[in-house]
Amino acid sequence: MSAHQIGGESKECAPATVDARNRALDSANATTRYRYFVAAMLCAIYTLNFLDRQMLAILAQPVKLELHLTDTQLGMLTGLFFALFYTTCGIPVAALADRYHRVRIVATAAAVWSFFSAACGLAGGFASLAFARIGVGAGEAGGSAPSYSIISDYFPPRERGVGLAIYSLGVPLGTMAGAASGGWIASHYGWRTAFLVLGGMGMVLAPLLGLVVREPVRGRFDPLQASTGPGAPATPVDPPASLPEAIRFFLSSPPLVLTSIAAGATALTIYGMLAWMPSFLIREEGMALTQIATHYSVVAGVAMGIGTALGGYAADKLGSRRPALYAVVPGITCLAALPFLFLTTNATTWPAALAFLAGPYILTNIYLAPALTIIQNNVPARHRSTAGAMFLFTLNLIGLGLGPLFIGAMSDHLSAHGDTHSLRGALQWLAPVFVLIFLIQVVTALQLKQRQVRIGEQP
Repeated sequence: MSAHQIGGESKECAPATVDARNRALDSANATTRYRYFVAAMLCAIYTLNFLDRQMLAILAQPVKLELHLTDTQLGMLTGLFFALFYTTCGIPVAALADRYHRVRIVATAAAVWSFFSAACGLAGGFASLAFARIGVGAGEAGGSAPSYSIISDYFPPRERGVGLAIYSLGVPLGTMAGAASGGWIASHYGWRTAFLVLGGMGMVLAPLLGLVVREPVRGRFDPLQASTGPGAPATPVDPPASLPEAIRFFLSSPPLVLTSIAAGATALTIYGMLAWMPSFLIREEGMALTQIATHYSVVAGVAMGIGTALGGYAADKLGSRRPALYAVVPGITCLAALPFLFLTTNATTWPAALAFLAGPYILTNIYLAPALTIIQNNVPARHRSTAGAMFLFTLNLIGLGLGPLFIGAMSDHLSAHGDTHSLRGALQWLAPVFVLIFLIQVVTALQLKQRQVRIGEQP
């Protein structure tokens, strides 16, 4: 038996030790590169997710005319019906993701929402389109919360804002791709074809995700794993949490709850504008559907992408040092977006409206990466998917559920009282919400400062 075999020291061990160390370093470098690939792949899925979600808003005018819908009905289809099932299905699916294979859950969810997105193209009226939208919402419930958890196990806490920002780029990319592809396809082949093509793309990409993305070790960067190092298997002291326990944990933390409410109010303004701005530009500014595809898509996508990227930078560079800035920065930027709302809706030409629209699309979208970083960094690994779902439940029930519906109903109300520019007035009613967002973020910042929430610290 050699010295190496009995645990003694030997010069023969040196080359093996060096080789093992080199292999470990190579593996660490490969993991660093691979995690960005994972974030990009999940971003691609999220792009389809958001593209499916926004396609009806882009095609609202031709759908409204063919199916004889009111603005209130469109608001329900683009917002309320989708959001109700998206939010209610999200929590139980996230609870499964806290216990089982997250990558497979995301891939299965993508296949489901893509199928129902294609079904939107076969709708014959309000009821059938509502059923298809409910299916899209239920499928998309399995997308984001597990993805947040996956990214949190690929990126350490101090770099997590960048990983979550890469994933969140799916919002501007989906908005831009939806406006460009949906508008172009609809103008050439009809709005039904646009939905069928979109659904088919998702059915192709969904199984690919399961083939190229590896399920990470859960909680690999958490303090409980420190004794065994990143990548160690889960320890007995960190068992899977029950759904009631995870919900109680979330609701007992004021910073988590306030962050979710602030995000919901911010999302109300974003989803409200995304759902109705194409219709506003067509009705009030005289843009054609092809111009929506070529001009609005670029402005919306680039502006929202800039805002999302700035949010990721703020999360890692500012919030990591002073946690209160996670809330202060998005609060200030939302307040700064207020004058741009009035400049956009009062512009006399569509190029001017698009130029001013870049302001709120940049400034409001800064909130997402800091908010996600607060949620993911301040819950234990066994709660992360459920915490993400609770965050999304609040965000989408308020933002997606009420934003499009509020503007659609307000537009019908103003129109019934003789306002010939009812959609302009309805969009301007978002102004008080911007002020409310700032006030909620100030309270959130005070809570973060008081509790001294730090990056990577378990509360």
